[in-house]
This record gives sequence, C-alpha cells and structure tokens, in this order.
Amino acid sequence: MSRISIASDHDAANHLPVSQGRIADFADDPVVCMRRLWARHGEIAALEEGTQRIHFVFGPHYTKQVLSNATTFHSRFFALRGPRRSSHRRVTSGLLSMNGEEHRRHRRMVMQPFQKSAIGAYHETVCEVADELVSGWRPGQLVDINAEMTRYMLRLTSRILFGLDDGDLAEHVGELTERWVALNHALGPAAFSADSESADRYDELLSAAKELEVAAKEMIRSRRAGKPGFDVLSLLLRAHDEQGGISDEQLMGHIVLLFGAAHLTSAHTLTWTLLLLAQHPEIMRQLHEELTTVVGSRPVRNDELDSLPVLDRVLKESMRILPASSYSQRVAAEPTKLGPFDLAPGAVVIFSQFITHHLPELYSEPERFLPDRWNEISPSPYAYLPFGAGPRMCIGAALGMMQLKVSLPSLLQRFKFSLVPEATVNARVMSTMLFPTTSVPMRIESQDGQFAAQPIRGNIHTLVDFPSVAGNAPVRKAA
Repeated sequence: MSRISIASDHDAANHLPVSQGRIADFADDPVVCMRRLWARHGEIAALEEGTQRIHFVFGPHYTKQVLSNATTFHSRFFALRGPRRSSHRRVTSGLLSMNGEEHRRHRRMVMQPFQKSAIGAYHETVCEVADELVSGWRPGQLVDINAEMTRYMLRLTSRILFGLDDGDLAEHVGELTERWVALNHALGPAAFSADSESADRYDELLSAAKELEVAAKEMIRSRRAGKPGFDVLSLLLRAHDEQGGISDEQLMGHIVLLFGAAHLTSAHTLTWTLLLLAQHPEIMRQLHEELTTVVGSRPVRNDELDSLPVLDRVLKESMRILPASSYSQRVAAEPTKLGPFDLAPGAVVIFSQFITHHLPELYSEPERFLPDRWNEISPSPYAYLPFGAGPRMCIGAALGMMQLKVSLPSLLQRFKFSLVPEATVNARVMSTMLFPTTSVPMRIESQDGQFAAQPIRGNIHTLVDFPSVAGNAPVRKAA
C-alpha cells in the first residue's frame, strides 16, 4: 500500500512541493507514484523519505530546463555501474553513460551510422526479417504478441547492429544483451531504495555482464576479420580505424548500450500499437484502407515512409499514450536552482514521458487513443518526447521510426489481430520502461478488412480509456 503523504509542516511553511513517503513506492509503481505527485503538486514535486529525496518534473517547462542543459544535469542511464574493474563497469561505459566533452566527441562518432543517408541501407534488412516472421504464422494461430515482437526485434536489432555473416554469434550476443538489460531493469530501483531481494541478484548481474563482455569481444574480432558491411558495428569500426580516439572497450560499450536502448523499446512499441489498433477497429479500418491503397501487398518502400499519414498518426499517438520509455533521470552535476528547489550536486531529477504525454493541458482527453489529434496539434519537443529531447535525444530515433513504419505494415498487410476475449492485460513501468507484465494473447487471422474489439480485463484500463465493449472490466485509476 502506498504511504505517500502530504508535505511536511517544514516544507509547507517554505512552500516546497514535497510529499513524505516511501521511496520504494516509486520503485514499486512509478506511474501511480508520479500521478499522485502531479495531482498534489503540479509540474514540479519531490518525494522524500528521511534524508533521501527524489525530484520530479512534469510538462515542458521544467523538462526543457533539465534536458537542454547537459552541463548542469548529467545522464545516469545505469543506476548500478559495478566495481571499477568489473565487466559490468566496462559494458556500461558507452555513450549513454558519458557526459561533457567525452559525450560530445563520442556522440559525433556514433552518429554516423544513424544519419539519414545511412538509414536507407537498413530498409531491406527490416523487410527481410519481417517477412521471416509473418511467413512462420498461420491463420487461426494464438500467440503472445509481446513475446513475438520481442523475438522479432531481437533478430532485427542483432542483424542491423551486428550484421555478422555468423548469424548464430549475432543472435547469441543479442540474447546475452537481452538478459543483461532485463537484470538491469529489475535491479535499477535498488539505487533508490534498499531491497534485499534485488541485492541478492547483484552477483547474477555481474556474471551476466562478464559473459556478455566475452561474447561482445568475440563479435568485434569476428567483424574486423570479415568483409565490412553497412551494419552499425561495421560503420563504427570504420570510424574507429579512420579517426581513432575510441577503444575496443568503448566500442563494445556503445554497441551494448545501443542494443539495450533499442531492442525492448521497439518491441514494446509494436506490442502496444497492435493492442491499441485491435481495440479501436475504426482506426484500424482507416489504416488498412491507407495501406491497401498506397502499398498493396508489397513491402513499404523507403521513399513511401513519409507518404502514409494515417500510419504516422497511429504511431505518434501510440508512443504518446503508451510510451515504451516512460521516465528517465538526470543528476545535478553542480549546485543549481530548479523551480523552488535548490539542488546540490548529486540530486536526482526524474522526468517522465508518460506523465507529460497525459497532461490534460497539453492533450485533450489524454487517456484516449485519438490519432487524428495529430492533424491539429504540433507539441514542442519537450511536450512530446518518446525519444527524449535536447542534446542527448536518442540518436537512433530516425532508425527506430523507419523500423516501425516498415514493420507494422508488413504484419498488417497479411494478418489481422484480435485480443482473446476476457484476456487480462497488465502493464507496469519497471525501471524506466513500460512492460506488459502478462501475456498479450492475440489470435491472428488472414487479413480481410473486418475488425472488432474484444472485452479485456487488467490494469491496462488505468492507462487507456478504451471504447465501450460489452464485458470490459476497467480498473479505477489510482488517485
């Protein structure tokens, strides 16, 4: 049970928007905790337990202050870095853990494979992997669509990032990275609150990092020995050999962190988008008509990606209402003022894509899936930030959007998806990402253009206001 209370007498007297409570409440259910803080305090708040305090910013004003100033607010992507000479410390030493001039220099190097001119080279790979996926499905088959999308993005991300002729090695590194990322997500909240169960798994995390490091080193050796390609690793190796200034450990850290940032977020975005479309048949009909008219049965061409407005609106709205990355954090690197708070170095500041994307002053009926809203709105980069914003905005944003815009039509051209009636679908933010915590059971049928929603249960109803369907069992949102 949550124990967040109103601000203390001292803070109330000083007009500070602070709630007393358990830091563990934030780790246990970030969305519920942040919703309560926003309801009580508005666009800036803090949660305090004893001498420990976490600050929160919601909405574009303070989010811009935090994300646009990379000098004052440093990134801390991984809360647990491991001992100084450990494998875990080395594999977390890539771009997402760098700050200052080191980050700027490495970002310039790592950006090359993600330039618009380079992304087109990955288009054929996305089409091939998507075709492999749908070729294995059969009409009438019942699948856990989240498990399917996770496996699909594992294969796709491994191939685009690693591109090895030895596909088994690429898959192996991908699977090890997935396990390591999962452990980081499971253990990340321990940085905010002591948790004996999480502490018991710390050795497991260090062991997983060691195994991943060995495999990643082998991958780099293998890629150097083979014919250079257009995968991300090849382009980074080329930059390393031509420009210098990047070690093998940093190369490995960049690749591991890029994989961790890209793989599950894209998988969950596809899962949530398919769920939203299944429960909004009229929107699915609009998208089906567009794909049938513009694309037909062939793969989407690279030059068509900006000519599918319904698809574009559907993906924007899906990433607004159910953002795969739901919050992240920065750490004050120097004394600074943030609204009414005087922050000391080391102060933690949380910014939340989820809460910002659900603010009624920014988005009318924020918990409804309304893709057509994008015909009328153009939010600022700090009001809509599925890929972050500012100088540390995700460098893979354009590649990620290309993958989604090619993958989704590939699935929907051949099959339609409907949730199993009365299925329970639960979701939870673990560490920073919005995971399905149950299966997302869907039946896949041959695409016939006929769509219908199904009654479903679970706490997904606390995140999305679905159209009324007989039998739905919504759950009240936490106040």
